[in-house]
Amino acid sequence: MDNYNIRALRCENLSFVYDDDAEQEKVILPPPALDNVTVSINRGEYIAVLGHNGSGKSTFAKLLNLILQPTYGKIYINGKDITSEEMTEDDIFDIRSKIGMVFQNPDNQLVATIVEEDVAFGPENLGIERSEIRKRVDEALKVVDMTDYARHAPHKLSGGQKQRVAIAGIIAMHPEVIIFDESTAMLDPLGRREVLNIMEKLNREENITVINITHYMEEAARADRVLIINDGKLLADGTAKQIFSKVDLLHSIGLESPQGTELLAELSKLGYDVPSDAITEDECFDALKALLSQKGGRL
Repeated sequence: MDNYNIRALRCENLSFVYDDDAEQEKVILPPPALDNVTVSINRGEYIAVLGHNGSGKSTFAKLLNLILQPTYGKIYINGKDITSEEMTEDDIFDIRSKIGMVFQNPDNQLVATIVEEDVAFGPENLGIERSEIRKRVDEALKVVDMTDYARHAPHKLSGGQKQRVAIAGIIAMHPEVIIFDESTAMLDPLGRREVLNIMEKLNREENITVINITHYMEEAARADRVLIINDGKLLADGTAKQIFSKVDLLHSIGLESPQGTELLAELSKLGYDVPSDAITEDECFDALKALLSQKGGRL
């Protein structure tokens, strides 16, 4: 497969079954972890993927990166079937260099004893010239604000700093899509905020497609588009406002909207005239302020 820019990813009827006993001709297969998912993702989108634990969202991420191969269905890049049996190991390696992934635990992604050496690991495996690697490492560390830690030992860094180094290692490979698979789950609020800011910077300034697999509603509310996966199926696909205004739907599968949106939904049930599509903290604050002003400061 020739190198090319990823303009679009498309999954058609994508399914995956974890079958640990594949060699034993089982009569009954376990239910699919991902079940008949069809979705398109365009270059430069910022997408959040939501779902409760075990819903299939991490399986979805690993299929996009070809860490897993689909049991059924197809994945296309620019209309080309990347799940075809004609794909070679070199083809798959090329795709993984284009679609980077940042995992939940940065310790599982750090491989070197010095920060800058860790960031250089990916480009070295791509066969990049040394002078170009040096340039990429410096640029990547600058993007994640870790230049001052270039000669530090990764194991001595905080969780948030480790995750930023892991992200730098992906950035240095010059991917066109980065999947963050629960990448903020193990971080404190400060670390989460730092990683989210990096996601948004990569998307808005570098036009990198960002797919954030998360269970934090406030994170998802910052995305341009939200997918909900439930019991392996794609339950909903829309803008953050469209998705989080469906409070009852979210509750039916054990999820919630951001706290401010939940409060406004309860006020709406009590008969108050409040917007149903306010999802950010500022939007919810303005809605509550307007309501209190109408009611003379009391509800």
